[in-house]
Amino acid sequence: MRALLLFLCASVSLPAANYFVIVSGLGGAPEYETQFVKWAQELDHELRGDPEARVVTLSGPSATRQQVAQTLAKVAGETSESDTFALFLIGHGTFDGTDYKINLPGPDMTGTELAKALNRIPARRQLVVNMTSCSGASLASLARKDRIVMTATKSGTEKNAPVFARYWVDALHDPSADTDKNGAVSALEAFRYADRKTAAYFEEEKLLATEHPLMTDTANATGVRYPKPENGQGLLAASFILIRQRSDSAKTLSPEKQRLVTKKEELEAKIDRLKYQKAAMEETDYKHQLTALLLELARTQAEIDR
Repeated sequence: MRALLLFLCASVSLPAANYFVIVSGLGGAPEYETQFVKWAQELDHELRGDPEARVVTLSGPSATRQQVAQTLAKVAGETSESDTFALFLIGHGTFDGTDYKINLPGPDMTGTELAKALNRIPARRQLVVNMTSCSGASLASLARKDRIVMTATKSGTEKNAPVFARYWVDALHDPSADTDKNGAVSALEAFRYADRKTAAYFEEEKLLATEHPLMTDTANATGVRYPKPENGQGLLAASFILIRQRSDSAKTLSPEKQRLVTKKEELEAKIDRLKYQKAAMEETDYKHQLTALLLELARTQAEIDR
């Protein structure tokens, strides 16, 4: 009996765990494929900064509907109500007027299928960040009590490849995302940061905005653009901690590092602008310019990471 009581006490005292699943779907073109995988890898790297985090990343051939379903089923078998869980979707999505789908190798996965898999996960606090095109169409099926749902677009008709994912990843290592300066980045802070950066990107590039992020954390199937006390949105997202900043990243960036970060953002903007110009360019010229920009971006990122 004493041994049983000790076991039960130990079980109760086990700390809650953070489970993260990242899915990088099909790119449709080499440049998008590379970009989606890069964002997934960067997100994986940031989340693994927490030694307690349990992170699974599926990309390329491994990101099939079957593998995603099996991964979510495994999480369902390992988690308890006290744990937290987050799913991040990066890539292309489609909407046929009835259901949203994320494009994966082989059969695509629908929003309804994702919702059913997520509903089996006992973790009470859940976050789903759908950063694909047409992701707004998935919000209604994914919204549920105690689940935060964020989408890169406001509907299934916003079909262009979003840039929201880039800024979501940036929020996890940019000290300015931590607006309350508590040494941690919450889901709400990351959403507001990515939304603000996304809007600024279209303004600076003088492009018509083709994505308008939404979120809900009250099971509201429509979501809002600007979560605040007046509309009752954001309370749960504000308490969902994504990462606690490490001592080195919490410090103010040096002038040199800031210059490199600015350069990185400019290069990424040039790459996006080049993609918009692709249809009017010679294929060889497009590939040459894209390759040069990607190489420069990689070199800049390497200098930032030093």
